[in-house]
Amino acid sequence: MLQMRKEEDYRISQTMKLGQLCYKLAGRESKKPCVVVDVVDDNFVIIDGQVKRRRCNVRHLEPTSRILDVKKGDSKDKIISLLEKEGFNINLSKPRQKKERLAKKRKIKKSKPKDDEQRRPTKKVSGNSDSNATR
Repeated sequence: MLQMRKEEDYRISQTMKLGQLCYKLAGRESKKPCVVVDVVDDNFVIIDGQVKRRRCNVRHLEPTSRILDVKKGDSKDKIISLLEKEGFNINLSKPRQKKERLAKKRKIKKSKPKDDEQRRPTKKVSGNSDSNATR
């Protein structure tokens, strides 16, 4: 027989600590190192490092035994320098520089004179509604 799992079984036994070094397991930033910057509650923490600073579920993190000296809300530059001291090679992507573009010239529609002679005569639609009714 299958036993129903309790809610306590789903919880992670190890709680995250401030400054704990982790690896991201899920998402496009998976396998990248990060540091816990703030603990929101039992299930969520705020991480930063080689990843974008954001709230993350603790189930998506693999904690390590290393704890860095980080204060709550430290800047990204300080966290990256701490990760580099630990021996991580941090490659941060920078946003592309915007190129200066010339504005396109708008085409101006030439207006035609509205003389009665240049207009097309409207055609009258011929149709007998009586012929359709008798059939």
